Amino acid sequence: MSRPLLSRAPSDLRALAAAIKMGRLSPPFSAVAVKQIVNDDGDAVARSLMEMSDTGMPAAGIASTLELLAATMVDRPRIEDLVQLVATGPQVSGIANRDTSVVVSNLFSQAEKSVLVVGYAVYQGQKVFQSLATRMTERPDLNVKMCLDITRKPGDTSMESELVKRFCYHFRTTQWPTGARLPEIYYDPRSLAVDRMDAASLHAKSIVMDGEHVFISSANFTERGQTKNIELGLILRSQVIGLRIQEFFDRYVAASSLKKAV
Repeated sequence: MSRPLLSRAPSDLRALAAAIKMGRLSPPFSAVAVKQIVNDDGDAVARSLMEMSDTGMPAAGIASTLELLAATMVDRPRIEDLVQLVATGPQVSGIANRDTSVVVSNLFSQAEKSVLVVGYAVYQGQKVFQSLATRMTERPDLNVKMCLDITRKPGDTSMESELVKRFCYHFRTTQWPTGARLPEIYYDPRSLAVDRMDAASLHAKSIVMDGEHVFISSANFTERGQTKNIELGLILRSQVIGLRIQEFFDRYVAASSLKKAV
């Protein structure tokens, strides 16, 4: 179906359908007759109706198609109802900020089955992850996986296993709420390559909660990134997107491209 009809309001489509049913509008559809119904863009709409007619579709079928299209448009949720902008930054007149930390905390506190956290930098994590640790206590069967970046400092030639051990100790003692159940932690072993030319970073920043609530952001899991920096993110509800992200990382884990640290 041509775009002129897809871009019309449902009320216009219903009006066109009614006119066709009553015989006020019939093939060959003229721009003048169409303009009397939709007021503007009569030429493009008339051409679209003629395209349908030229396929052999009867007038009654065209009217039914327009009604079905109108009903679909009404039932289809608006993109702004599915996707929300999360903007963090200094308070400026005319800008409605929404703290990344608040969004993240709300997602964590509402989790029922699973949480996937993918992050690059973690700092002051005890505060950032407090609501997640609390939820893990409230829901003992809540499955929480974290894919985090583990780095090798310049000049450090320690074995990969030693670097991972240090990271886990540091994470457990300084970045995770004391005494709380630990999540599963995975890392990209390429980030620990001795030759920096071979190194890579796990640079994504995202959260998937219960396989359908998705938050993708520029913000790291640090107090500065969550509350102070100028950061942008999108939060959306989509089981299709959520499961695709989960599968993306699950496949890397299955292929050992991401290794389990804890």
